[in-house]
Amino acid sequence: MEATATRNSRKVLIGTVSSRSGDKTIKVTYSYKVPHPLYKKEIKRKTVVHAHDEKNECGLGDKVEIMETRPLSKLKRWRVTKVLEVAPKLGEE
Repeated sequence: MEATATRNSRKVLIGTVSSRSGDKTIKVTYSYKVPHPLYKKEIKRKTVVHAHDEKNECGLGDKVEIMETRPLSKLKRWRVTKVLEVAPKLGEE
């Protein structure tokens, strides 16, 4: 076998933080559009995934990039790679 193992390419998604459910855990919502099977009109769909936030740096409404990873808990299969855009906080200008 080789001494250096290569890592497979993993899925990367961009979504919005919809909840900070616990310590080092966030819920990320990402939206996409699919055509209706009969009428072909585009329909908006969304998926919510649980993601691991190691540094607790994400806030509600932030735009984040997440990457698929090994199972970290019962529901967590994603981890935050970077915060793309920080949402404005209430009361701040």
